[in-house]
Amino acid sequence: MPWLDRPGRYAATVRLSRAAGLPRRLPDGLGLAVRVDGPDGPGSVLDLLLTSSGRGQVTRHLPLPRADALAGPYSSLVSYRVSGRPCLLAAFPRRSRPAPVHGDPASLAGALSAGPLVFDLCAETPDRSWRRFAVLTVRTPLPLEPNESADYDIYAHDAQQFTPGPALAALRRAAYRGSRAGRR
Repeated sequence: MPWLDRPGRYAATVRLSRAAGLPRRLPDGLGLAVRVDGPDGPGSVLDLLLTSSGRGQVTRHLPLPRADALAGPYSSLVSYRVSGRPCLLAAFPRRSRPAPVHGDPASLAGALSAGPLVFDLCAETPDRSWRRFAVLTVRTPLPLEPNESADYDIYAHDAQQFTPGPALAALRRAAYRGSRAGRR
């Protein structure tokens, strides 16, 4: 049985990011990276990479720039393989804040001082509706240096019967290898 169908509580590390690094007031492609500890038992790790997207059946597959990290959903854009079937993943923010939450560390720290950020993690069903499989609660900012970032890699960190799909796999693997090499 895949990880998303098993009940449990898991520690997670989350990164919000801005794709192009545009000024905060401008819309940018936003990323939501989630590292789940222990989906297949102690020592295992699962990474999920989601991008700001639309809600519709077509726009959930397209990156959608936005200025506020809580103004709309995030999607895997391409399908994961869950028990051998393609399955798109998404994160839906539960509520917005009075002020925008930009995808930068200072804005995130300010938002978290007012309370946790909560997302419903969902999987696309065969009829293209969404089924919630987890609630992600972000409470504390990571103590990282300004130029430091947590590394996420969906190909190096997957779970049993829960793997990245084949679409663009070769291109994404090459991009991740290049990204890791560039950080060294």
